[in-house]
Amino acid sequence: MKTKYMNPYLAGFFLGLVLLAAIFVTGRGLGASGAIKSIVIAAVDGVAPAHAEQSLFYGSYVGAGKDNPLKSWIVFEIAGVLIGGFLSGLISGRLKFVSEGGPRISVRSRWIFAAIGGALFGIGAQFARGCTSGAALTGMAVLSTAGFVTMMAIFGSGYMIAFFFRKLWI
Repeated sequence: MKTKYMNPYLAGFFLGLVLLAAIFVTGRGLGASGAIKSIVIAAVDGVAPAHAEQSLFYGSYVGAGKDNPLKSWIVFEIAGVLIGGFLSGLISGRLKFVSEGGPRISVRSRWIFAAIGGALFGIGAQFARGCTSGAALTGMAVLSTAGFVTMMAIFGSGYMIAFFFRKLWI
């Protein structure tokens, strides 16, 4: 049975509508990296509240009179993305744990490279003050020069790095 996916142009159109609705309803665009930061801050505050309050970084987010970091709108956005992705996979019959290697890479190596890549992308998102959704997609939607530069940098560096790792996959 052939897996059926949505037309990518229609999916892009719907993504644009979601972005437009987010800007209209919340006054903000889409983004994801801030949710991870909020979760880490809440976890550190939960495990070591004294350390969190004394820390220069965590202290600016936690303490007396400050809202819980998990009440951030972006945490709810990411919860919706996870729930929506789960429901989409469930409804379309594509909900499964994917664990496959390639012609020249083992499953274990693929997981290791994925974890390293995800960590590097997360660190880069913090340096850039936003992820692809926030900095590039939303930035381009509001015609920000930084949004266009960010998108070109993300895809450009991705293509350059992929060149060096291509033999693992093909």
